[in-house]
Amino acid sequence: MKNQLSRRGFLATSAAMIGTGAVAQTANSTEIERDLSGQVQRNISSFRSLDWQPYFSNLSNGAILVDIQSRALHYWSEDQSIYKLYPTSVPLTDDLTRTGRTEITRKVVGPSWAPTPAMRIRNPEWPEFIGPGPDNPLGSHALYLSWQYYRIHGTHDTRKIGRRSSNGCIGLYNEQIEELYGYAQIGTQVLLI
Repeated sequence: MKNQLSRRGFLATSAAMIGTGAVAQTANSTEIERDLSGQVQRNISSFRSLDWQPYFSNLSNGAILVDIQSRALHYWSEDQSIYKLYPTSVPLTDDLTRTGRTEITRKVVGPSWAPTPAMRIRNPEWPEFIGPGPDNPLGSHALYLSWQYYRIHGTHDTRKIGRRSSNGCIGLYNEQIEELYGYAQIGTQVLLI
């Protein structure tokens, strides 16, 4: 009898091998938010373009919609000539998730990072400060929101995108936050749902 691997068997074996690689990578991660080696469900079925009208009354200064459930960020320019859709990382748990309306109050290239007081309580072993660079959890660019401690930022750990992996912020690939940084301005409307 021939030793043939069925399609289902091949897929299961491949998935197991990929999972093993992810576990090995975790030990070398520069991120300090969470071990991502566990089984994670990705959500790509809801990753689709949307109209801005159900969410905003106008596009003054542009608009950003972050859909926590589908793990997607939508950007519309004020003149509607630009629409972008980006995959994101989202907060780990519902109690870390803030929803509602806010706006961009500050933009920083090469942000520094310090854990919030709540993070320090949960994780006293974390450093008190990390300057700009590859070890920084905020990645290459950050858009600060009017809510204290909340940001839309990049990440150097690309495994986080598409997952529940943050302590409250919304993360994008560094290349995509750099692009969004160029479009967004102080006063851009932001809605998290």
